[in-house]
Amino acid sequence: MRGITDTVKHLIIINVLMFIGTLFVGNGELFYKWFALYFPNNDMFQPWQVITHMFMHGGANLQNLSITHILFNMFALWMFGTAVETQLGSKKFLFIYLSAGFGAVLFQLGYYYFNYMPIYSELISSGLSGSEIIQMFTTNELIQGISQSQLALLQEAFPIYNASMVGASGCIMGILAAFGMMNPDAKLMLIFLPVPIKAKYFIPGIILLDVISAVTGQSFFSPSNTAYMAHVGGALTGFIIMWYWKKTQFNQNRWDQ
Repeated sequence: MRGITDTVKHLIIINVLMFIGTLFVGNGELFYKWFALYFPNNDMFQPWQVITHMFMHGGANLQNLSITHILFNMFALWMFGTAVETQLGSKKFLFIYLSAGFGAVLFQLGYYYFNYMPIYSELISSGLSGSEIIQMFTTNELIQGISQSQLALLQEAFPIYNASMVGASGCIMGILAAFGMMNPDAKLMLIFLPVPIKAKYFIPGIILLDVISAVTGQSFFSPSNTAYMAHVGGALTGFIIMWYWKKTQFNQNRWDQ
């Protein structure tokens, strides 16, 4: 069995401790409220959530809590993270890991805003005030006189305004991209598709499926509430970093320093 490198081990410990906190602090709701990443327009958003959400797993309460999310992520972190840290060293591994997490945030929030702002502008143009819109998003109660067209717009924007994001998936997608660039001929397979595929084909295929899921809402292997663009952002960030290091491999930035 493959061993585990120090940074990967410490990351797994942090994720597990945060998961335990979600289990026992405030019935899950309080811990989730503090550390999950909320839509920036939402009053529940706090700057530190950009970092803390990367170490969170589970739902906003015990009824929605699933151990599957953290199990799959930690397995992937051990499987691919150990290989990448062994090849790159702990500092560069951690740099990719955290950078991919930030890239995931940038892509997912950018995607949210791309969908939210036109709807919000249309609601304002329809005669609603900003305070009325936020009030309805916050309380989930409609004010009097709402038209059917306004209601349809509110129903589109409501899940974005109240969206929250947790998980290390964006970070791990960056590590997966790094693994694929360093080991393009390594054969990988999905649990639900036990056919070995080379990493140079497998990883772009997974990213393509995430893009399709984000655009269509059709889930292939993940739950329907997965932040698909976060996966894409994490993978793309990992790819860009590794591409730069490979391009500059004859100076101090090469990846095997």
